[in-house]
Amino acid sequence: MKMKAYQRPEALYPYQSWSLAEEAYDDENNQRSESVFALGNGYIGMRGNFEEGYRGVKGKSVTGNYINGFYDSKPIVYPEGAFGYPSRNQSMLNVTNAQCIGVLVGNDPFHLHSGNVILYKRELNMKRGFLQRQVEWESPSGGHVRLSFKRLVSLPYKHLAAIQVEIESISYTGDIRLNSIMDGKIEEAEVTDDPRLGSGGGEPSLILEQLAHDGDMSLLKQRTRHTGFELLTAISHQLAGAAFETENVTGEEEIGTSFTVKLAPGEKVSLTKYISYHTSRDEAGEELEKRAAETHGLASSLGFERLLAEQEKYLDAFWQRADVEIEGDPALQQGIRFNAFQLLQSVGRDGKTNIGAKGLTGEGYEGHYFWDTEMYMMPFFTYTQPQIARSLMEFRYATLDKARSRAAVMSQKGALYPWRTIDGEENSAYFPAGTAQMHINADVAYAIRQYVQATGDEEFLVSKGAEILFETSRFWYDLGYFNDARDGAFCIDGVTGPDEYTAIVNNNTYTNLMVQSQLRYAAETANLLRRDYPAEYDRIQQAIGLDEAEIDGWQEAASRMFVPYDERLGIYAQDDTFLTKKKWDFDNTPVDKYPLLLHYHPLVIYRHQVLKQADTVMVMFLLSGLFTLEEKIRNYQYYEPLTTHDSSLSPCIHSIVCAEIGDLEGAYAYFDRTVRMDLDDINRNAKDGLHTAAMAGSWMSIVHGFAGMRLTDGSLSFSPVLPAQWDSCSFKVMYQGQLLKVCMGRQETSYTLLSEGSVSFKHRGKVITLSAKETIVIES
Repeated sequence: MKMKAYQRPEALYPYQSWSLAEEAYDDENNQRSESVFALGNGYIGMRGNFEEGYRGVKGKSVTGNYINGFYDSKPIVYPEGAFGYPSRNQSMLNVTNAQCIGVLVGNDPFHLHSGNVILYKRELNMKRGFLQRQVEWESPSGGHVRLSFKRLVSLPYKHLAAIQVEIESISYTGDIRLNSIMDGKIEEAEVTDDPRLGSGGGEPSLILEQLAHDGDMSLLKQRTRHTGFELLTAISHQLAGAAFETENVTGEEEIGTSFTVKLAPGEKVSLTKYISYHTSRDEAGEELEKRAAETHGLASSLGFERLLAEQEKYLDAFWQRADVEIEGDPALQQGIRFNAFQLLQSVGRDGKTNIGAKGLTGEGYEGHYFWDTEMYMMPFFTYTQPQIARSLMEFRYATLDKARSRAAVMSQKGALYPWRTIDGEENSAYFPAGTAQMHINADVAYAIRQYVQATGDEEFLVSKGAEILFETSRFWYDLGYFNDARDGAFCIDGVTGPDEYTAIVNNNTYTNLMVQSQLRYAAETANLLRRDYPAEYDRIQQAIGLDEAEIDGWQEAASRMFVPYDERLGIYAQDDTFLTKKKWDFDNTPVDKYPLLLHYHPLVIYRHQVLKQADTVMVMFLLSGLFTLEEKIRNYQYYEPLTTHDSSLSPCIHSIVCAEIGDLEGAYAYFDRTVRMDLDDINRNAKDGLHTAAMAGSWMSIVHGFAGMRLTDGSLSFSPVLPAQWDSCSFKVMYQGQLLKVCMGRQETSYTLLSEGSVSFKHRGKVITLSAKETIVIES
């Protein structure tokens, strides 16, 4: 399963530094393009669907419009149930489609499958934050027109999106009709056997309650079938360039306005459509129409060009911190910027929402939030947009009570975070690869520690983070036990580590080491609060009934943690029994049998030494200081050939560890696969939504891999190695409130402090201190 022979596929989209473009329409690959051309702002997500729709082209499009955290909850039916199984499944909903703008040239509807398409180009501008499409089209009746579509989902304004359509007559004289509607009838996702997709099928989740025209606005109000959440979608318009007539349109589940203008050759008309989504998850139901009116009033006063200017300003600030510049490989330059842009578009920023495994680009994994947030997305945001990272941690605090309830269901004390969720309830119906992945608790704790040490935001730790740490540590101490059969070592039984091809094991090395780290950090945090924040410590003590004996117990459990080790091989065993199993027969497994989970029963997979993704290799990165270089090499060389990378989360971790142990060829191959996973459609499922964890992992591969950045006990260090394929690579990180630029070249590495304070860090073990605007250059 080695990656060293990885060959980058032929480009699906031209390599461009700041944009993504397609220059021809293709039915067969349209769903993939709908995912990669998606727009979002962390709240609203819109797939790259065509405004005019897909008349007569069945199965080639998935029309998708999503709201982060807006879901319905359906009963889970178990033919054989058991106590503690989740009873309901939450699914992010595909909501009202407000993208629709039909164009008629005379009596001919504009459509890419009719008439003559003379020119077609679509482009996603990542620097300015909008999607545009240009089509030169001759209707079946001979009307020659040029159409230009621009679309944005506003980053500064949470509830707002806008579409502008400009139509220019080239040789046509006559009526142009623009039908702008909202369609509330949503096609349910198909039922499949792929566990990575949604359950699909069943009754529609959104029930129509109201269609209304209110002045310049059209309103469509719905309610979710089971959760009872209200959704108000509203549209309004501005038309310029020609005299026009309007007619309100109302259908069974659609509403909007039809505009008719007359054009002659050389004349243009422009229609701007403003779209808003407001739900009762954010504000009281009776306030929705008022909020919609405010949003549309703001939009019309600003206009499309001003909204576009504010979008660009927002992104300028984002790119000032998040941009990575790669000299020498335009494919990877495009890929890393695309990934950062899509992460920003998908991440919730309100403390009530999070970031799903597919972001807001598709319905894969039903919009659920996983450990992906803490282990993959958090580092990117912690070091580039720390205010967003804090919001992600605040989501975990907001759902702490539900984690407490889940622990009680599992007959344990403290709190257990869900493996997959939207509102904090456990949604995983397959417990061996779901609830059993209790390492989620330690992952959340790890992210808190990384965030606090990287940002210096001790206030978050005191006000929210400490309580999470204490309650999840309480869970671990109750779950584990001092095992007489292991000479009194602290053992944790019946769990699943990150590798989902090995389930329900005792003493998973990743889990035990991460728990050990957490318990020590929780005890340190308790000591910090006792010493520096006694009032806050008293508050937490009283709120959760914490006593000193518990904290002593955490320290004892950490000091006596059992970690399985094989003396003969000189490696850490993935768990108590992993090394006793038969190795998977990779030589006789056909290529078309991957991913294994779609072709073999779980029990077949569980009996073998075979990994879906990095497990022991991952903990060697996360807790790097616990292992010697020789140990990392031995463990990596054992586990790498057993790893299928059937999970998109895996290649980036192998890239990071490869770079650390000196295998730059392997590091680059794994990184290449990660950074363009969606743009090259490596896993052949980009049509179902983008891989947000892999996107964040590509940033980690550069910063933690090639630059060797580590944060150890609050101390930042770098050990850079530039891949031979590049001329240089530069990026920026926020550390303790300071913005540090790192530039890796062939002969030297430079560090520049871009902010006004000072910063200290290590370069290959040597302490470097920089003051405001200072640069230091170090020869390689």
